[in-house]
Amino acid sequence: MKYRIEINKKARKFIASQQPKQQKRIIEAIYKLPDGEDIKRLVGYNNVYRLRIGNYRVVYEIHDDVLLIIVVNAGNRGDIYKQL
Repeated sequence: MKYRIEINKKARKFIASQQPKQQKRIIEAIYKLPDGEDIKRLVGYNNVYRLRIGNYRVVYEIHDDVLLIIVVNAGNRGDIYKQL
């Protein structure tokens, strides 16, 4: 099953603000979803997960019924959870 991946404006803006090497690293990790390394479900949320990429975090939702992954936000590890 191949999931379609949508990246919200807030996440795209953060990724665009990073150095090219980091941009590539984050994008590659996103496009490996839903499989990937260091993924955890966020407590208190349904179908919301976080992906750890070094000091960066990507928060995303999985909609299995329509095979869709929505990247809600991306950011530094300390700041990302304050924005949920």
